[in-house]
Parts: sequence; structure tokens; C-alpha cells
Amino acid sequence: MAVMKVIEILSESDKSWEDATRIGIAKASKSLKGIRSAWVQDQSVTVNEKGEVDKYRVSLKLSFEVM
Repeated sequence: MAVMKVIEILSESDKSWEDATRIGIAKASKSLKGIRSAWVQDQSVTVNEKGEVDKYRVSLKLSFEVM
């Protein structure tokens, strides 16, 4: 029987929410082994002084197996 742990991370991208998700998982996988799933809990953007979308942000919950 596997034991799983869940952590929350935040990530951002200049391109899209999907890219922010990929960046967050790639970065987390450098220090976490056995990531099994990611759940996008929340999405948001930052807006620059021109009123344009500047950054795409995601809050992710990652689950991984505890060894």
C-alpha cells in the first residue's frame, strides 16, 4: 500500500496557465521524486500599468509517494 503526501506550490509564466503548470511541476520534480499527480487549485493573473496581462499564476497541489 502506497502512502502519499500532498504539498502546495505556486508558479508563474509569461505565456499561459498551462506553461505555469509545466514550469511548477518541472521545478518541483528536481527535488521531489515520485510525483504522481498535480491539481490546479487556483489561477490568477497580474496586470501591468497598461492594463494588460503580465503574468499567469497557478496554485498547484502535488501528490507524491512517501518512501
